[in-house]
Amino acid sequence: MEYQLDIEPSDNNINEIRDGLIKHNTPFLGGIPKSQVGYYAIEGEKKVGGIIADIWGNWLLIKFLWVDDSVRGKQVGSELIKLLEAHAVSEGCKSALVDTLSFQAKPFYEKQGYKCQMVLDNYPMDSKLSFLTKALVKE
Repeated sequence: MEYQLDIEPSDNNINEIRDGLIKHNTPFLGGIPKSQVGYYAIEGEKKVGGIIADIWGNWLLIKFLWVDDSVRGKQVGSELIKLLEAHAVSEGCKSALVDTLSFQAKPFYEKQGYKCQMVLDNYPMDSKLSFLTKALVKE
């Protein structure tokens, strides 16, 4: 056997490794439904905010939340989160997960009821990466 370093892996090489991992994981995770969902704030014909997430099993996994500077402070982000969480609950989600860098939105998510579970210091260099979760339904 030999080992080969690739400092610029091609999309084909990345997909080959990803496909191998998916094949390995499928017996354990294959039956769990997964979908993507987005909610947008639109003013006129222009998007001024949006949130993109995955719904995977019982979890809402928030990937991206953006609010344009022109509508910051007008509760657009809070409304997007509220709408997305309601949709996620209607799809069977019980919990939500988001990660955010220290210069991004940790206090915002905490105001929405998210609790910090873990922080990675010096990520990727001088920032912190926080992982926050929220129970969407009371058990």
